[in-house]
Amino acid sequence: MKDSLEFEFHNPQTFLKMDGSGSFLMQCQKQIGHLRHYKRVCYSTLVPSDEVTINYRHGLPVITIMLPSRKERCQFTVKPMLTTVGTFLQDIQKEDKGIEKAEIFTNDGSKISTKTLVEILLMNDFKLVINDMTYSVRVPIKDKLSSEHATEMEDVKSLVQRLFTALHLEDHQIKRERELLLKLDHLKEQLIPFEQMKAGITKSADAKTSRLLWTGLALMSTQGGALAWFTWWVYSWDIMEPVTYFITYGSAMAFYAYFVLTKQDYVYPDAKDRQFLHYFYRKSKSQYFDVEQYNKLKEDLAEAEESLRRLRQPLHLRLPIQEIHDKD
Repeated sequence: MKDSLEFEFHNPQTFLKMDGSGSFLMQCQKQIGHLRHYKRVCYSTLVPSDEVTINYRHGLPVITIMLPSRKERCQFTVKPMLTTVGTFLQDIQKEDKGIEKAEIFTNDGSKISTKTLVEILLMNDFKLVINDMTYSVRVPIKDKLSSEHATEMEDVKSLVQRLFTALHLEDHQIKRERELLLKLDHLKEQLIPFEQMKAGITKSADAKTSRLLWTGLALMSTQGGALAWFTWWVYSWDIMEPVTYFITYGSAMAFYAYFVLTKQDYVYPDAKDRQFLHYFYRKSKSQYFDVEQYNKLKEDLAEAEESLRRLRQPLHLRLPIQEIHDKD
């Protein structure tokens, strides 16, 4: 008796071969030269479906797999609502160190994400790929729960969730509050040298801005006095009137040029702030003051303070308003 049977197809490049153990071996051949000469280029093994079985025990699915390296069957009990496909595949690889690749596909060849819950996976049949072996897994039909039983299960789940929240919420809030307080202390320590340097730069920029404003007032007073002197003591109004007209027109052109350059109206408070920032950034550059790092630390500090304030709200802590104020 021959140890193997060969099934030829009309396509001379592919045939199936069955060995003595009953497993089918698909061999792909590439034609080279004459039609009678072929070269084998790839193969894959199709394993019978009984290598991987699924049974339900005490309401939980038990997946039995034949480990390829150890040549022994191993049972994996999974929790469908908690275990993901990625966790299940990692457990298989931990059990057999000889497994280099483990993936799960649907019957149509689509790969199933590792984030998918096992509860979703067990809704349909699937294929388990371990190294070069492909296992066709059939999911047994599970008895559906009655509507009353399903409602009771949902109530139990909701009750467990509320109990977990009641038991761990306070500890979580206390832990979160400590983390925020530590973060605030760390940010404030980092801001101390920045604040000291910023105070000196701000003082210098404010002084220069004030000097510029007083200089502008002095120039305007000098201009008014000169025009009055030329009008009443040196020349007459007939001569000085065109001069004052062109001075006014020149001032209007200067204000319009300011708008063209800055895209802002010439308003005295805005002009003062703009000049202050100009002096501030120039001084910061000369003293190597990192403005971007300072702004980032201030934003992180404000965000941490807002998170701490929201965490300490009475609705979150379930405490009276007075206790919250005393705690602050």
